[in-house]
Amino acid sequence: MSTVAISASDVNKLRQMTGAGMMDCKKALTEANGDFEAAIDLLRKKGQKIAANRQDREAKEGYVFGKLAADGTYGAVVAVCCETDFVANNADFIKFGESILDLAMSNKPATADDLKSLKLGNVTVAEACVEQMGKIGEKIDVVDYQSVSAPKVVVYNHPGNKLTSMLGFNQTVSEETGKDVAMQTAAMAPVAIDKDDVDNKMLEREMEIARDQARQEGKPENMIEKIAQGKVNKFYTEYTLLNQSFIKDEKKSVRQYLESIDKNLKVTAMKRVKIG
Repeated sequence: MSTVAISASDVNKLRQMTGAGMMDCKKALTEANGDFEAAIDLLRKKGQKIAANRQDREAKEGYVFGKLAADGTYGAVVAVCCETDFVANNADFIKFGESILDLAMSNKPATADDLKSLKLGNVTVAEACVEQMGKIGEKIDVVDYQSVSAPKVVVYNHPGNKLTSMLGFNQTVSEETGKDVAMQTAAMAPVAIDKDDVDNKMLEREMEIARDQARQEGKPENMIEKIAQGKVNKFYTEYTLLNQSFIKDEKKSVRQYLESIDKNLKVTAMKRVKIG
């Protein structure tokens, strides 16, 4: 049994250090015999236990954070999830997510796993998420991280903070043009920039579905491939950015809109991050 007296100021100090509840802090300090580092470890272990118990919980809420470097050539998006909109809208949760984004902007990690291994204060991002679980009592995780480097990067945060789109261009574009195409990406959810960028497995799946539909409609076998290709072409116009109808002028494709500004203007990267 601990012989060290645990004062109210000690409890409050640990609470300020960790954000954990008063009773949890007092119990941890008592068990740790007044050792703050050991008490913090105990609280983190409590968080890990909560995390283990919540692995099967769905975390469909959260906050998507997108940010652009001052020179406009680099952008990053981080999505941090939780279980309820109450937590998602909490100022401390938002601040936590923004601190992870700032870390990403400073270090430019290649992947989400690389981001999670970076130090946020004295712990890694992954460990910080576990600590947040201990404080909040909900599953917390970095579920997506994307970055783009290009001569010109545009980041669009959709109102509500559940959706961010980010584009890279091969040259400088006006704020209006960049935002228009980024909003198109957010609203129309393209799966690729152009036809050649569509994943082969996705393309073959679309072809197979189109073939099956044609056969079910009783189309002649010698016409199946032609019909399927026609349906895939429709898929391209609906789900590839440059071939979609431009939302501000449906008489033009996005490609035609960009060419009307500058025939050499290209979209070199596209990211779309959504929660919920």
